Amino acid sequence: MLNFDYYNPTQIVFGQGSIARLDSLVPADARVLVLYGGGSAERNGTLAQVEAALGQRTVQRFGGIEPNPSYETLMEAVALIRREKLDFLLAVGGGSVIDGTKFVAAAVDYPRDPWHILESFGSEITRALPFGSVLTLPATGSEMNNGSVISRKSIQAKLPFFSPHVFPRFSVLDPVTTFTLPPRQIANGVVDAFVHVIEQYLTYPVNAPVQDRYAEGLLQTLVEIGPLALATPQDYELRANLMWAATQALNGLIGAGVPQDWATHMIGHELTVLHGLDHAQTLAVVLPAMLDLRREAKKAKLLQYAARVWNITEGDDDARIDAAIARTRAFFEALGVKTRLSAYGIGADSVPRIVSQLEAHGMTALGERQDMGLDLSRRVLEASL
Repeated sequence: MLNFDYYNPTQIVFGQGSIARLDSLVPADARVLVLYGGGSAERNGTLAQVEAALGQRTVQRFGGIEPNPSYETLMEAVALIRREKLDFLLAVGGGSVIDGTKFVAAAVDYPRDPWHILESFGSEITRALPFGSVLTLPATGSEMNNGSVISRKSIQAKLPFFSPHVFPRFSVLDPVTTFTLPPRQIANGVVDAFVHVIEQYLTYPVNAPVQDRYAEGLLQTLVEIGPLALATPQDYELRANLMWAATQALNGLIGAGVPQDWATHMIGHELTVLHGLDHAQTLAVVLPAMLDLRREAKKAKLLQYAARVWNITEGDDDARIDAAIARTRAFFEALGVKTRLSAYGIGADSVPRIVSQLEAHGMTALGERQDMGLDLSRRVLEASL
C-alpha cells in the first residue's frame, strides 16, 4: 500500500426528512445564498423545504447553474454575494451545483482573477466561504470531497481544482429527493459513480486489500441496484443505497493508498466541452476503449476485476479481459447510456481537435504512471467511434 494522508471533515446527514435538520446545521445568524440548477428543485418542492428549514434567516436564491457549471454563470453568483454581503452558501442539487458552489466559495475573496483557481488547480486557495449541500442527484461524490470541475465557454475549457478549503461543512442526503428525477439522470449517476470507482481501482496492484474489496463491493452494488433503481423509481431502499454508493465512490476513502487513473475523465471533459455530451455519456464511451488499449498495463487488475466483479474465471487471460470489458459496455448500454461516439453523431473528423484540446490543457501524461501520451489518447478516441 502507498503512503497517504486522508482527511474528510464533511458531516453527512442521511435519510428521509433530513432536510429539516438544516435549522441546526446552518448558523442562526447566517446570510444565506441558496444555489441551484434548473427548475426541478422548485417543481419538486425541495427548495420550499430548504427555505422552510432555514426559517427567519436572510436567504437569497441563485439559479441556473448548468449541468457543466460555467465560469461565466458562477461569476454572477460571486458578484451577488459581494454586493449583498452574503456569508454562507447552500448548494441544492447534484454534483454540478455543488462543484459550482465550491468555485463560488473560493472565488469570492480570491486575491487574483478567479480563473487562476482553475489554472493553478486550486493550489493557491487559502480560504473560502463556508457552505453545505442538499444532494438531489446521486452521482459525483462532490457532496463529500474537495474537488470541482468548472467549464469556461469562451475558451472551451473544462478544468478541475482541489483544495481542503472547499470541503462542504455538511451534506444532507434525503433519497426521496431523487424520486422525481428523469431516468436519464439516474442512469448517468450510476455510470458516473461506477467509473469513479474504476479509476481508483483498475490500475495496478499495491497490496491494498481493504481498498480493493471496498471498491469491488461498490461496483457489485451498482451493478445490482442500478437497473432496479431505474425500473422502480419510488423504491426508497434502492435509491438510498444508490445515493450512499455514489457518495462512497468519490469521498477519497477507496483512493487512499492506491494509484489512480483519471485519463477517462480528462478525455471525457474535452468531449463535453466540444460536443455537449453529458459527463456520464463521455465516460461510458471512453472507458471500454481505454481498458482495451491499456490491457497490458492493467492486466493484473483487469483479471481481478473480471473474477471478483463479474465472476469471469474461465478462459485464457485475454478471453477473460475481453469478457470483462464486454460486460462493462453491456452494463452501460442496459442503463440506456450509449458507448460509441457514433451514437452521438461524432465522427473521426472530431478526433484531431479533441487531441489538440488535451494538449492545450496539459493533458499529455495521463494514467496511473503518467505515461499515457497524446498518441494513445488519439487511439482511444478512434477505438471509441
